Amino acid sequence: QVQLEESGGGLVQPGGSLRLSCAASGNVFAINVMAWYRQAPGKQRELVAASIRGGSTNYAESVRGRFTIFRDNAKNTVYLQMNSLKAEDTAVYYCHTKQGIIDYWGQGTQVTVSS
Repeated sequence: QVQLEESGGGLVQPGGSLRLSCAASGNVFAINVMAWYRQAPGKQRELVAASIRGGSTNYAESVRGRFTIFRDNAKNTVYLQMNSLKAEDTAVYYCHTKQGIIDYWGQGTQVTVSS
């Protein structure tokens, strides 16, 4: 079992920045990939960024160059630094990891970009 706890969402103006955090606890030994997804109202959940143990990262085209995913393996925490935020980034952001065939999700944190 893995538990994921997110923090860092909120309201920010267009062009602003936010940093999301996701702390993993429980059976974290075998965690390889940690990722951030988001879901806007009326839309499907989509992958935003993923971090693979060892350093590889992957980004959605819509956030490439603006968002950065990084992790602190000693703290079992993954972060999402979001810069140059746009209104279309407004969504609930979810932390995700997987062990074998089991998906684990955080509770979600709301990010609202509005003036």
